[in-house]
This record gives sequence, structure tokens and C-alpha cells, in this order.
Amino acid sequence: MPTGVHLRDARQQLFDAAERVLLRDGPSNLTSRAVTDEAGCAKGVLHRHFTDFDAFLAELVLDRAAQLEAHAAALRESSGTGTVTGNLASALTTLFGPVPMAIIPLITFRDELRARLRQARAGGGIAILGQVTTAVSAYLTDERDRGRIAADADIDSLTLSLVGGGHLLFSDLEPGPPSTPTVQRFVTTVLADVLQRRRYYGDTG
Repeated sequence: MPTGVHLRDARQQLFDAAERVLLRDGPSNLTSRAVTDEAGCAKGVLHRHFTDFDAFLAELVLDRAAQLEAHAAALRESSGTGTVTGNLASALTTLFGPVPMAIIPLITFRDELRARLRQARAGGGIAILGQVTTAVSAYLTDERDRGRIAADADIDSLTLSLVGGGHLLFSDLEPGPPSTPTVQRFVTTVLADVLQRRRYYGDTG
């Protein structure tokens, strides 16, 4: 059992260790002992940097949610290029990747973690899903402004359908995540009406 291994950038190494445990063993097996064993350090190292395990988990979630911001920015920058369905299918595959999908149930089943996240930031109790929702909504708004989806498109309803349906689509990872054609079909179905009603703009979706 490791007792005194020195960690450079201990917080990030503990986050990375927690991510590996989460992906390999699932949220029910993510404990402080599992994290420090995975990081190869004494259990006390975690408590030198965080007041308790829920504080550690809250910082982990916020750190991984912040990483999604780069993907959200890339989605928004894709507005007006490629196709709307292609851009969204690619973005959902990234935004609902293995790490975000492992973190969502962790948040769902830990009441104290949700409370810490709400204290840390507005809407923090739905971190990750909140990031995805904001990204998709902003992108759809940009595409509506560009005329690539119908001018009267209900952005809130479309976002809810894409994020809620996307979450369900990626939740069943056995035997693996959905294929690219499956994700594209899903997005195409959700957007069919708003794409059909703006054909005169000359874009093919």
C-alpha cells in the first residue's frame, strides 16, 4: 500500500486517477481509497488538498465540465460551415463522451455532491448536462440567425430534444457507444421540420 509517494501537481493527478477509476469501475466504486490507490499515494494526500471527499468530487466535476467548454466553443465556431446535422452529431459524440457520461450518474446519485455543485456555481447541480445544453442552444441560435434552420425554430424545444434524447442514446454503452450513422439519424429526425422549412436558403442541412 503506498504511503508516501510525492505527487507533482497533486490535484490534477488525483483528478486523473479518479477519472480512470470512474471509467473502469463505475461511480459506485469511486471512493477516496480507490482514488489514492490509483494515484499511488497515501490517502492523506487527498485530504491535504480537499476538505472531504465530496469537496474533491465537486472540484473534479467542475474541472471536467470546464474542459467541455473548448468543445462547446468549437461547436459554435462551426456555425455556418459544413452541415447543421453533421456539426451537431459530431458535437454530441464528443460532449456525451465516456467521461461526461460517467460523471452524470455520479452527480445524480450523490445528494451532497449536487449540493456542493449548486453552491459552487449557478446551475451546478446539473453540471455536464448544463454544459451540453448551453452549447447546443447557442449553436442552434447561431444557425437560426444565419438562416440555416427555420426562422421560427423553437430553440428551447430543439435543445431539450437533442440533449435529452442524446443522453438516452449514449447512456446504453453496451456493446459500445452509438455509431456515427445512428447519431446522425437521431439528429436528422429531431431537426427534420426546421430544416425542411428553410430549404429556400439553399443549404442542405
